[in-house]
Amino acid sequence: KHLESNGNFINTMAPALIVADKIKENLKNPKYLVLDIRSESWFEYGHIKNAKNVKAATLINYFENEIDPSNYDKITVVCYSGQSAAYYTSLLRLYGYDNVFTLKWGMSSWAEEFATNVWMKNSKNTYADRLETTSNTMPDLQELPALNTGKTTAEKILKARIKKILTKPYKEFIVKVDSVFNNPKDFHIVNYVNEEKYNLGHIEGSIRYQPKASLSSTASLYTLPANKQVLVSCMTGQSAAYIVAYLNVLGYNAANLAYGAISYMNKTLIYK
Repeated sequence: KHLESNGNFINTMAPALIVADKIKENLKNPKYLVLDIRSESWFEYGHIKNAKNVKAATLINYFENEIDPSNYDKITVVCYSGQSAAYYTSLLRLYGYDNVFTLKWGMSSWAEEFATNVWMKNSKNTYADRLETTSNTMPDLQELPALNTGKTTAEKILKARIKKILTKPYKEFIVKVDSVFNNPKDFHIVNYVNEEKYNLGHIEGSIRYQPKASLSSTASLYTLPANKQVLVSCMTGQSAAYIVAYLNVLGYNAANLAYGAISYMNKTLIYK
């Protein structure tokens, strides 16, 4: 409720994306800061001019001690495909930095060679013939997660949760598509898409949650189970990454389906 009364970012704006052309237009703009969270080796191989290479786990420290975030109009977090950057952008937004954005598609949108190694390699149609087209029913209200931070105010609990989550690498919050199709009942699958996209086909048992509408305390947030892994799937993995960060802050065991629907039904989809 604290988050919902202070911007309600997840249910009103997320994802906060910026396209490559916008960054290119502002390469000389001192009000634009690019933070590249890829490995040092990939950063050295190629990066956006003037970008800073920052380890994801140190982002809060970087914002609090290395820069004055208010000096920038836009701070863009960059990764390989946009998914991990989206996850960390979400955490930074929830922490209170509302001028942080994700580079849409990550470095894959910056140069074709990066896209070949990331998006092209993970765009598959392997499970397109194993999809459901019927709707699954929203479950009843569930028991809520328990948070044990030792803090007593909502703001301090929030910041403690985010700092704790930052100690874990993003790879611990992703699930590969083969694991899901082999064992779909191991997950509570949140299909975070509109009705039209849901009806194109979805993973067995997945339940549609309407983007920017359903994951609030007054809608369907409390239908998520606290005792089962919540797997969030969207079209590309970017929107889902924002939700996964949010749910983990709230105490759920949430993960992102890597690359979303393009990892299993790519030929059915068209992106703009």
